[in-house]
Amino acid sequence: MSNEESVKKVLTLADVKTGEYGVIVRITGHGSFRHRLMEMGFVRGEKVKVIRNAPLRDPIEYEIMQGHVSLRRIEAQRVEVVPVTEEVANNYLFHGTITEETERILGKEGKRINVALVGNPNCGKTSFFNHATGMREKVGNYSGVTVDSKLGYFKYKDYTIALADLPGTYSLTEYTPEELYVRQYIMDQHPDIVLNIVDASNLERNLFLTTQLIDMNVPMVMALNMYDELEKNGDKLDLDTLSELFGFPIVPTVSSRGVGIDDVMAKIVDLYENLEESTKHIHINYGADLEKSIGIIKEEMREHLDLSGAYSTRYLAIEMLAGDKTIAALVDKFDDDGSVGKVAAEQRAQIEKQYHEDAGTIVADAKYGFVRGALLETYTQGKDKDKQPAYSIDKILTNRWLGFPILVFFLWFMFQMTFTLGAYPQEWLEMFFGWLGGVTSRVLPDGIVKNLLVDGIIAGVGGVCSFLPNILILFFFISILEDTGYMARAAFIMDKLMHRMGLHGKSFIPYIIGFGCSVPAIMATRTLENRKDRILTIITVPFMSCSARLPVYLLLISAFFAKHQGLILTFIYLLGILTAVVTSLVVKKAAFKNERDQFVMELPPYRIPTFRNAVVHMWDKSVQYLKKMGTVILVATVIIWALEYFPQHSPQIDAYTAQIEQVEADGAMPEAEKTAVIAQLELDRSACQIENSYIGRFGKFVAPVFRPLGFDWQMGVSLITGFAAKEIVVSSMGVLYHSDAEADENSSALQKSLQTHTWSSGPDAGKPVFTPWVAFGFMVFILLYFPCVAALTAIKREAGTRWMLFNIFYTTGIAWLAAFAVRLLSGMF
Repeated sequence: MSNEESVKKVLTLADVKTGEYGVIVRITGHGSFRHRLMEMGFVRGEKVKVIRNAPLRDPIEYEIMQGHVSLRRIEAQRVEVVPVTEEVANNYLFHGTITEETERILGKEGKRINVALVGNPNCGKTSFFNHATGMREKVGNYSGVTVDSKLGYFKYKDYTIALADLPGTYSLTEYTPEELYVRQYIMDQHPDIVLNIVDASNLERNLFLTTQLIDMNVPMVMALNMYDELEKNGDKLDLDTLSELFGFPIVPTVSSRGVGIDDVMAKIVDLYENLEESTKHIHINYGADLEKSIGIIKEEMREHLDLSGAYSTRYLAIEMLAGDKTIAALVDKFDDDGSVGKVAAEQRAQIEKQYHEDAGTIVADAKYGFVRGALLETYTQGKDKDKQPAYSIDKILTNRWLGFPILVFFLWFMFQMTFTLGAYPQEWLEMFFGWLGGVTSRVLPDGIVKNLLVDGIIAGVGGVCSFLPNILILFFFISILEDTGYMARAAFIMDKLMHRMGLHGKSFIPYIIGFGCSVPAIMATRTLENRKDRILTIITVPFMSCSARLPVYLLLISAFFAKHQGLILTFIYLLGILTAVVTSLVVKKAAFKNERDQFVMELPPYRIPTFRNAVVHMWDKSVQYLKKMGTVILVATVIIWALEYFPQHSPQIDAYTAQIEQVEADGAMPEAEKTAVIAQLELDRSACQIENSYIGRFGKFVAPVFRPLGFDWQMGVSLITGFAAKEIVVSSMGVLYHSDAEADENSSALQKSLQTHTWSSGPDAGKPVFTPWVAFGFMVFILLYFPCVAALTAIKREAGTRWMLFNIFYTTGIAWLAAFAVRLLSGMF
């Protein structure tokens, strides 16, 4: 072998320069990452172009199969390529299909049709679901928005359509939770019809999933979504021929605008009623060698197993030939003597010996061969296709020098607008609740009902409700980042930095979602293929300051940091990110020392976010927030008020009452002096009553834990009540720090109360409890300590009880130490 041939043999995708092409020869290694690359289109004979490096020179963006995918340099070294001038032998050609004459009979018993939505991430599946059902599920332009199935019902003609929006997935193998979930759903639930949503602007890779659905032999309709983009590029697609080839109806749609959805529903009903003429039972022809092996395994199943009623034996045979361990385990349950497994292993070894490649790759290449052949007969590419206008803005947004500054600017701008734009409606709501409290106080007679309404419900719930505009603005900006596709670019930009810190670049997406709510952020970690990456992201997501914490920040920053509000808030959020990074490094070295992560991610084309989707997202969050205020927060507020209100009598309280009555009966005291003395005695009595109340006694019990941090017992109690929901911290403070009715017009009542509240006893008696340092330390504690019960439940479900308990104790310990460090710093300045 010559030196030139040796160099060509080891040329990898990492060696190809920016702007140049390579043709894939093979992918080295084994396991889930290799399969993920094949699912993304990295298969033998495919041409790849290097687009650009991330700002830190890693990962690298590639163009393949009409789409853009990013890989780290070390992963790109596993993809062997040759220059485009050389031909790559392709043994996996288009062999057409095999048609079976047996008619597929669908049920006509009832008037309900169960439809499962299946498609790649970013194909518009959830948007289709929203338009069809009228429900308002979150739509985002990045992988993994739908992390669980959503079920919606609607009427069409005489039928009730039950539409299940399944997680977005690139294939139906066994390597990610989404893949397993979708495959298991189809195999166990047996939907009447599978609605395959396909991105028309990225056909070759999207149709790989379609080939697997064909193998499963499920009744199917295809919605060719984003068809307007295909037409805009000047591409042409012969839908009739493609439909005839695939054996099921294909309908062009634009789900973001609701175009074509009625046509899809009409096809679903026709198929269900066996009126759809284009439907026929076809099999993909994998070529003589593979078909022979599939037939042998299938025949062995028929002789020994009773699977025909529940599963497609052809599909099981194909997956067993490819080496799918989950399917093999399923078959083993019915295979008493293990004969099917033995035959499958023999056929797999024979195919691998013949093709010098693992069977999974051989089957995947054959599927892509079928897709390429089908598109060769039906698809004509437009002249302007290579311009990729949807990606042109990446020249700026992911630029080596501009990428990081632009990302930081977007985050700062998001937080600054949360303050600036939200200040006006927040002030209006504060004024409204202040007016409502005043009117209620004047109308109702003194007593328990008045106290409950004014000091409990209005002060507690109203204090939280006033921050609703700020939270909506925050969710609006997160929605824009998701819908445009910039969220995936943020992961691309951050990957090398996060990789060095023990995290995955795709972890940045759950982190950004975590700024809104930790629960969907924790669920979004399912898009991470590696268990180590998922665990590390799950336990660090709570350090991303969710919107429930935002009311506390807004309250304290407005009260004690009148200047540089956006800067202080940004610093709080960055501190959470830094703590997450340090935690990830520590846990990775302690629990996942020998494991490494791998990075492959689709970069979807930029799309203009729709006003409808942004408004729907904000409306959904406002409804969720108001529901929480009407349930969890209201109940918690009433409980806290009751614990603070009772008991009403004690020797000390009765002594103050007697003094007040004595002063009132004193006819010699001037009226002005009498009013002042009574007012002071009432304040002293109120303070005494709070300290002797049930919650006061509890607060005094836990006070030693929080006193080194500079927190009084009311702050300690407020932190503990945040276990139910972090918004309750503000409502608790509204109840425990009785708002001053004489607060000036430029400050809310609670802010004024915090600014004037003093220590009642001890060495600091008479000194203000809250200073800027104490307020900052309190915000740091709120940022870092254990998340709400809903987030902890999500952690338990996704990572297990052990990691949930770790999160509770670790985060609380970190919060205490950080707040104590702030206390020490305050003494130095």
